[in-house]
Amino acid sequence: MTFTSEQEFLSNYNKKDFDAPLFTVDMAIFSVDAGQLQVLLIKRSNFPQKDQWALPGGFVDLSKDTDLMASAHRKLVEKTGLKSPHLEQVGTVGNATRDPRGWAVTSLYFALIDFKAFQRIATEQTEYSEWFSIADAKKLDLAFDHLQLLDMAVERLSSKARYTALPASLMPELFTLTELQQIYEIILGQSLEKKSFRRRMIEAGAVEETDQSKIAGKRPAQLYKYALDSFDFHFPRILEYPRQPVDQSEN
Repeated sequence: MTFTSEQEFLSNYNKKDFDAPLFTVDMAIFSVDAGQLQVLLIKRSNFPQKDQWALPGGFVDLSKDTDLMASAHRKLVEKTGLKSPHLEQVGTVGNATRDPRGWAVTSLYFALIDFKAFQRIATEQTEYSEWFSIADAKKLDLAFDHLQLLDMAVERLSSKARYTALPASLMPELFTLTELQQIYEIILGQSLEKKSFRRRMIEAGAVEETDQSKIAGKRPAQLYKYALDSFDFHFPRILEYPRQPVDQSEN
């Protein structure tokens, strides 16, 4: 059939003439508790792969979601009852084998939320959810390809922690620089040099000194607050790890 205009073509176009993949969003929702990076998993209440642990997520709602970010925000609130100070798309994965229901595409996001705030919020979620350390989560037989998705999200979070202020989104309103450094170290899985870290934060204007302090150990510790408009602030230089001492026995 030959059309003479765009309007005529569109009025005759039937999207059901072509196969369409299943389309979902999946969420790697991170927090920090008990000195460990944690991820929120749900136990699937329905088939396929019923009773297996999975990343929270669901199908894009064509009537409600204006775009993929809207889908991600909706699923985040549904699963946690909270909005995140940072929600970011990690990537898109699609193939014919990742979901037994058919050719499937998922858009993967990660979010950071306050663990204590989550504990105070009652959600309307239908699935049972639980926090797992990243190490424990990777030992589970996660549904679909969610182990691969979790690896992708952890790698993105760790990478961004090296050049952005993103870990500060997990801090309370007031905090010490030692507490902030500990959050960075938990996410990175790597210790950092104290003086260099403090200089990095202060010189970039990422934190602001307040007139308050708290007792930390035997001495009062200065309290700071986050001073920038966005947690996705990019530092001028990537965060370098401390140099490892040279093993003199090899020389």
